[in-house]
Amino acid sequence: MTAIHPQPRPHSRIRWRTPVTMVILLGILAGGGWWGWKSLISSSAEPTCTEQKLTNNRLLPKQVVLNVYNGGARAGSASRVADALKKRGFNINKVSNEPKGDKVDVVSLRGAAANAPEMLLIAGQLNQRAQLVADGRTDHTVDLVIGAGFGSVRLKGIPSVQVPAGATVCLPVIHTTQPIPSGQNPN
Repeated sequence: MTAIHPQPRPHSRIRWRTPVTMVILLGILAGGGWWGWKSLISSSAEPTCTEQKLTNNRLLPKQVVLNVYNGGARAGSASRVADALKKRGFNINKVSNEPKGDKVDVVSLRGAAANAPEMLLIAGQLNQRAQLVADGRTDHTVDLVIGAGFGSVRLKGIPSVQVPAGATVCLPVIHTTQPIPSGQNPN
């Protein structure tokens, strides 16, 4: 017997759930791979600071690493302040606009702790009272953020800061750009 009417073809349903799930999983895999690669590239095996006993129990400017940021002052102010502090022996790491875009009224210091010797040494270089912000950083560098109300550094800042006898201070690792002469041990 033959059918009078042709038989209908069954509807083929396209299942979208499987391809969408695969695309999402591939996206997660690619994102994880990118994050892992960036973490591998940006990590460093060297310490951010080294514990040291200071000679004569004094912290000197040459032992402090400083970032100077413009947080609302006139253009070029951060550069002028950095130059003045560099002449006093401070190691200037970065000079630029405030990275987070924060604005400061007068002057702010950010560092490991508000009473850290490196913070007190830099505060002793300024004419105005600085707002001390402890952010718990482990490398013991200090950020100096100057605002529109900042005048200038003192003509004569304090030359050093006293630390307790026998105490150790975590000093930042200072990277020099000078090549090591041949035949000399870099350590």
